[in-house]
Amino acid sequence: MRIHHLNCGSLRHVAPDEGAPVALAPARAVCHCLLLETDGGLVLVDTGLGRNDVDRPHETLGETFLGRAQPVLTAEETAAHQIAALGHSPDDVTDIVVTHLDLDHIGGLPDFPNARVHVHAAEYRAAMAAPGAHPEDRTRYRPAQWAHRPHWVTYETRRDDSWFGFDAIELDGLPPEILLVPLGGHTSGHSAVAVRDTDRWLLHAGDAYYHHGQLGPVDRWSITGLEALEELTEVQRPLRQANHARLRELVARHGDEVEVFSAHDPWEFQRYTAATTAR
Repeated sequence: MRIHHLNCGSLRHVAPDEGAPVALAPARAVCHCLLLETDGGLVLVDTGLGRNDVDRPHETLGETFLGRAQPVLTAEETAAHQIAALGHSPDDVTDIVVTHLDLDHIGGLPDFPNARVHVHAAEYRAAMAAPGAHPEDRTRYRPAQWAHRPHWVTYETRRDDSWFGFDAIELDGLPPEILLVPLGGHTSGHSAVAVRDTDRWLLHAGDAYYHHGQLGPVDRWSITGLEALEELTEVQRPLRQANHARLRELVARHGDEVEVFSAHDPWEFQRYTAATTAR
């Protein structure tokens, strides 16, 4: 597979609190998505914000998210635009694998109406039942983003800890080099997505954590606003915190085999775009 790292939605500026091990300039949070060129077609991992979000943000995103996230909202950042810039058609996207159904992760679904959308069944149930008991449900789940009736493909967790000690789900019709890795806590069916990149794995951790300072083995540091948002939007704190610990252990023990990144960390995203530029 050829793997492209896309920012499909610049959000508000974030800056590390004191204690960060290196000087990191403030940067806009991102919606880090992957575009995978497979033998069977193009596969997206998350979509970020889409064309409808750019054109009708108050309808599709809502006032709470717009005030909280301060998205840039430019057509050039949508996955559809970036895929076309790479010489493909949005119609070439056969499948979309989503970490979860929060509005900033699936806003681009309507731009790929023929794609199958792979998602954990618990996440699908939570979104379709919204608004539920969680106070954030009306903000995070926006039915306008799936009004086109996507072709959903849902999966239950299978107790199989064969992927570095994590449960992993093979996806129907997709290569075994793409796996759904359940990591609940942020939402009911939140999952990471593991992608094999030649001699290593990439783990798109979605919102299992918000910035790489949370995964440091010893010298962890904070972004106060982001971590407050993380607590506000969580559905199960003990599970979310346990997954932080599991990801720290994964990086510590298997960092030569697995690279982990968050959906919103701008400095992690810069690492991949810098590597692409260097090539």
